Amino acid sequence: MNDLFSAPLPPTATVKRHAQLVALIRHHNQRYFAEDAPEISDADYDALFHELKALEATHPSLITPDSPTQRVGAANPEATAKRTFQTRAHLVPMQSLDNAFSVADAAAFVQRVQKFLGVADATVQAMPELLLEPKIDGLSCSLTYIDGQLSHALTRGDGQTGEDITPNLRALLNAQGAKKVGFPPQLHGVNPPSLVEIRGELFMAEAAFATLNAQQLAADDKPFANARNAAAGSVRQLNPAITAARPLQFLAYALGALEEGPSLPTHAAELAQLAAWGCTVVPAQSLHTLTDLETAYTHWQQHRWEKVPYAVDGLVYKINDKALQQRLGQLARTPRWAIAHKFPAAEATTQVLGIDVQIGRTGKATPVARLAPVVVGGVTVTNATLHNADHVAALDVRVGDTVFVQRAGDVIPQITSAVLAKRPSESTPWVFPSACPACQQPLSRAEGEADHRCLNHATCPAQMLEILRHAVSRSALDMEGLGEKQLEKLLAEGLVRTLADLFTLANHAATIQQWPGFGATSVANLLAAIHKARTPTLPRLLVALGIPQVGTQTATDLAHHTGTLATLMQLAAEDPAKLEAIDGIGPTVAANLHSFFTHPSNLALIGQLTANGVQPQAYAPPARQSGPFSGQTVVLTGTLARLTRAEAKARLLAQGAKVTGSVSASTHWLIYGEAPGSKLTDAQRLGVPCLTEADFLARLET
Repeated sequence: MNDLFSAPLPPTATVKRHAQLVALIRHHNQRYFAEDAPEISDADYDALFHELKALEATHPSLITPDSPTQRVGAANPEATAKRTFQTRAHLVPMQSLDNAFSVADAAAFVQRVQKFLGVADATVQAMPELLLEPKIDGLSCSLTYIDGQLSHALTRGDGQTGEDITPNLRALLNAQGAKKVGFPPQLHGVNPPSLVEIRGELFMAEAAFATLNAQQLAADDKPFANARNAAAGSVRQLNPAITAARPLQFLAYALGALEEGPSLPTHAAELAQLAAWGCTVVPAQSLHTLTDLETAYTHWQQHRWEKVPYAVDGLVYKINDKALQQRLGQLARTPRWAIAHKFPAAEATTQVLGIDVQIGRTGKATPVARLAPVVVGGVTVTNATLHNADHVAALDVRVGDTVFVQRAGDVIPQITSAVLAKRPSESTPWVFPSACPACQQPLSRAEGEADHRCLNHATCPAQMLEILRHAVSRSALDMEGLGEKQLEKLLAEGLVRTLADLFTLANHAATIQQWPGFGATSVANLLAAIHKARTPTLPRLLVALGIPQVGTQTATDLAHHTGTLATLMQLAAEDPAKLEAIDGIGPTVAANLHSFFTHPSNLALIGQLTANGVQPQAYAPPARQSGPFSGQTVVLTGTLARLTRAEAKARLLAQGAKVTGSVSASTHWLIYGEAPGSKLTDAQRLGVPCLTEADFLARLET
């Protein structure tokens, strides 16, 4: 077998495109997951992500530990609501699923599974048995039972930690009963496991959602946009009694952690056990061939509203055999043994009422179409991003046009085309404005770039608002109580001009309390959140500073390497090339750090933050994952008999090993199978310890 890591280095153009894709995806991950303000559709994001995966598959030398393909990218499903709940870690991470958008994509998933497992002919119709489940458009959560009693309930959160919603779900159970809600306060049967995590989806049936919205309107309250938002908003009420009155239901679809429980050899057995414990489980269907899969997908797509009474945006396919699931394992962000097969986006027509330009944190000017309200895929759509001037010109979208609107991936609204036959006779092409709508300074478009930008970074109120929104967000300083409206008011009143000014608001508490919507309690809570943010972790502060291409993972890598802000600033200013020695930090990020930490305005901001009492904590790295190969550099060579090469590598990476393609003096282990070739000779010459496949497996099991 050829060693992928011995392939020639990719050409310069490929390296450049890889860096562009990584930067774009990180940016859009930040906008989507951390700020809940996506800029592109699911389809556009998926195209970028799939292009990146294809590049890295062809050129593995480009893969870095913090590449978007190596990280969990679970969206926070509660990002639009004010967070008021404590967080708790999941015992087993709640991962995302990879997506398929066609039967061909699903077939490719099956072939990848067969290839990983070493099936000789991966193109045949026969495949490992799959279980099909509807992909419910609700709110993922995890219920933990200890000795059979419900202990706590968590939202999925970021996949590692979730928000504790236990009081609300207990209130829901007490008010409506286990049979109606779909999970019990105590597991049915004798000898319950000592601990079990039950994963599932909280949702609202469409009929119940319609009734709830009618009640909202009758009470002069704002109706919910869709059933999924209604479910999320109902779960996260400050008053559990409100949650208890909402028509929420739970469908169980998997187990997380399980201790001292029954042996469950298949996913079907898992679902049966969940039902026996008293949970309502997701409907499932067995698939044995690709023909079964295609037939089932078509039927579900056409008849989903007849089959189930709740919103379904696709299907999930899971390998049924748990032993095969274990062999397949998972990537950094997704399991190898499951995939979500999305339904096509819904589409409708509406009218463009206007086109506005919004200014982002970096000055980017984005045109947004204001639409006559239209229901698309069950959601009322009133706006659609038009990305940039070239996109508007390519679509030739004009004010007054009738346009086709779709929700890409059943989520993000986008205009796909204008209906020219209905265009008003007085219609004229839309012209991109020459001045920023927020500060009236000229908009600039650099040669070769698609975006217009406002270069008035110092005083543009729209940019400062976005800068502050980013800085106080959950992934940064996490200042609860500082939303868009509060920040707009502080900016308008002149109490805040920079991030550092937020830490002086205690001096203005009496003034702020007089403003509408700012009572004594809310101001006290706000000042408490600001005080807590005075001692941020170093990664959070770096994210808050808004350094280009420095998101959570990159900030953590920098903190792990440098330890303190002072050390990082000195290194970035005096010797940024040394930063490139850090995994995941390339020349572009190093240059951005150098530019940021040598710019007078940024140094002044950091000085003001320090003067106002902000003291980032020295970084304390988490304990390394334990295992015989943790922190070791390992080379695989030859043909393995009991594992495929991909499977062996996955198990090494799971223990925190670094797997490379060539033997050197820094290699800790060589693992070899049949026909090992020159790498075994090189290892023996360099004195590198060598393990047979049997030795390797024995060490893994110790």
